[in-house]
Amino acid sequence: MHLSLDAISPKTQKKKKTRKRSGSAMEGPELSFTLFYVVFSFCFVFTPNEFRSAGFTIQNLFWSWLGSEDVGFIQYHVRRTSTTVLVHSALPLGYFLGMCVAAPEKLVDIQQQVSDSWRALLLLLSLCLQLVSWMLVMYWSRCHWSNHPISRALQAHAPPPPSSWGAVASSINTEFRRIDKFATGAPGARVIVTDSWVLKVSTYHVHVASQTDCHVTVTESRRHQLSPDSPSPTEILTLRVDSINPGVRPFTIRLNSTEYSDLREKLRCPIRTSSNVSIHRTVSELFLDTFRTQVELNPSYSLPRGQEAELCIGCMQVAADTKLVHLCSTPGTDGDLECQPCFCRPMWCMSCLGRWFSSRQDQQRPETWLSSRAPCPTCRATFCILDICVVR
Repeated sequence: MHLSLDAISPKTQKKKKTRKRSGSAMEGPELSFTLFYVVFSFCFVFTPNEFRSAGFTIQNLFWSWLGSEDVGFIQYHVRRTSTTVLVHSALPLGYFLGMCVAAPEKLVDIQQQVSDSWRALLLLLSLCLQLVSWMLVMYWSRCHWSNHPISRALQAHAPPPPSSWGAVASSINTEFRRIDKFATGAPGARVIVTDSWVLKVSTYHVHVASQTDCHVTVTESRRHQLSPDSPSPTEILTLRVDSINPGVRPFTIRLNSTEYSDLREKLRCPIRTSSNVSIHRTVSELFLDTFRTQVELNPSYSLPRGQEAELCIGCMQVAADTKLVHLCSTPGTDGDLECQPCFCRPMWCMSCLGRWFSSRQDQQRPETWLSSRAPCPTCRATFCILDICVVR
């Protein structure tokens, strides 16, 4: 028995069309938008350098409400972490709103959307996540943000009552504004060391430890052969910060081994290295040792009567203990200029001048650094290692 197409009821034809339309889900504009939104959300949460350069960060998009980090470091990050929670929790809901623009035909038939159980469940979870995040931020903001996780972390460092976390925040804000602090890392994942505090800034929190009651342990060292920032292998150190304060949880920080020496100079708390960890010294660090040894062999320089040693203008931490005096009589070779007299007063310490000297050399030929020349960082007069005198 044969049935013609006219014998099929319109209702049956509609069911077949619906079945065919649902079977071809995630095609065309819907699939393209889904892939784009997944990549965009991943890059927005785990911000790469390209997104950071383009300004797609919480700090750039909400700068008018967040304020200035230099004015109020703690208050800035309290607002930043709260905004981050709200924005990141809105990403799932943003997918459904974006689908209304990218593929509106998928949302015309409401019955189809309701019958699609997994999509309805995801939409419900997205709405609940956004509602819970708003309730959480509202709870944090009560009593002048005293319920915020950062405020609670500061409360563990507050003196006995009636002092509160506000006094600790003021101390951190003041020290953060100083130019001699150690800071490294991206804006959303930084390590900051001031005179009294060790800070780790993460996406949703700021870890705080006082240098008077903590110690640092180097727990791991990983060597990466490929690095986008350096042609040579990069060594990443993992350090754990432990505190004797029971209210402070241990946390880990990661930094490049080239910054480890600067970190040690700023830390006043004990630093330990695990027995199974070996820190490889860079070429620049090895050169600084040889540079210091060679300069110590040169004649010393005595300050004129009445003149006092000033702080090094490079690091602003130690006294300037070097002076350029034209002592070299070797003529220039290979087109290099001869050493010239320098009339600058002592303005640089040994470490900063050594780093400047090595940075002006051919990085591919470190064996020639000791016999090379460099311009004075202040007046640009050419000098070599033989012209550097230690100030006594």
